[in-house]
Amino acid sequence: MSLIEWNKKKVILFDLDGTLTDPGVGITNSVMYALEKYGITVSDKSELYKFIGPPLMQSFEKYYGFDQNKAERAVALYREYFQDRGIFENEIYDGIQQLLDALKAQGKVIGLATSKPEIYAKQILEHFGLDGYFDFISGSMLNGERTDKGEVIAWAIQLLGEKQRYTLEEMVMIGDREHDVIGARKNGLASIGVLFGYGSREELTGAGADAVVSSVCELAEMLTGEPAGEVLG
Repeated sequence: MSLIEWNKKKVILFDLDGTLTDPGVGITNSVMYALEKYGITVSDKSELYKFIGPPLMQSFEKYYGFDQNKAERAVALYREYFQDRGIFENEIYDGIQQLLDALKAQGKVIGLATSKPEIYAKQILEHFGLDGYFDFISGSMLNGERTDKGEVIAWAIQLLGEKQRYTLEEMVMIGDREHDVIGARKNGLASIGVLFGYGSREELTGAGADAVVSSVCELAEMLTGEPAGEVLG
């Protein structure tokens, strides 16, 4: 898909973790806190980067062999740390706020589609002063509902439809993990994978991303059709 076609997208859906902000410290600290309750010690935090993006339940089951009950308890323990401390052990990627400014100036509709619980996602956006850029927010629920990224994106599309009707061809999903790409494809949306988060090029292209960019600069040029220097200053 060419630059001008990306620039024509009217609705931009962003993932949160690894796309707008770098949550590495907070998420890994929260996972370590939960694992330690089970006597599991992790010396290298980078081993836990695989928890960034996918639903937590799935990750505890996949990477540590927890059954459903144990995984549910692990998620509850994770949140004990995350809700008070880990949520703000986070930082916004350089250039993201300027990109959001530029997209708004062009009249784009901006939405958040994250597997993180909506209540936390809203707090994070408010913390970084980004909440005013978003026309709607779709996330998971604390009770475990709507954690699959396909379901999250489907809900985002439904929220959008309540405001104004857009075609799927006018929308794009942007994220750093295969779940973002797969979720977009399930809903008939194009997707852009970003490499400044926690997914690899192989992961994103293997999942079927329509484009992959390595920096916020590349993403800005693609979405706005303007030179990154003008967009990001």
